[in-house]
Amino acid sequence: NGFRPQEAPMRSVLMGLPRQPRRDRHFAAMPFADVPTFCIGLEAGAPTAGRLGLLFTIYTATRSGEVRGATWAEIDLEAKVWTVPASRMKADREHVVPLSPAALAVLERAAAIRKSKKGDAMLFPSAAGRALSDMTLSKVLRDAGQAITVHGFRSAFKDWASEQTTFPDAVSEAALAHGDPDKVRKAYRRTDFLQ
Repeated sequence: NGFRPQEAPMRSVLMGLPRQPRRDRHFAAMPFADVPTFCIGLEAGAPTAGRLGLLFTIYTATRSGEVRGATWAEIDLEAKVWTVPASRMKADREHVVPLSPAALAVLERAAAIRKSKKGDAMLFPSAAGRALSDMTLSKVLRDAGQAITVHGFRSAFKDWASEQTTFPDAVSEAALAHGDPDKVRKAYRRTDFLQ
């Protein structure tokens, strides 16, 4: 049909095949107004690594992999920050997370059941002392009767920040460790908004 020009053979895919409808697949999220009550329920339960890990994920608006791989060496309790090294971040950039009183309370509970005092010990270890599996936090949600995803709490955070605060959008995007797609803005804005 002449769809395959020699200089760019992949264009024929766009010319010869029907256009596929685009489907946005968002992570199922809890409405932000329901998150505080849900967290109170989680806090009332036994301090398991999964439950504490999920609470810490919610309170820091981070990805579950960042929390599951977190070690005590990354935590600075005096400065009240968690520094996630670039090697464990999706964007390969170090991410400094301020720790709220609620996040610090989770760490206090985790410290109380801590088995290893080594700096590289996991914050929320599995029974074998390694990182929790990706299904552990999901199981906590499932056991609580929630048909949502762990990652959906990041969406709840974004909705809350957009609807309930006056912080600029760039601040909540930085809190989520999202990069700026605008190359010019990215070149000039070098702050992490931590202050």
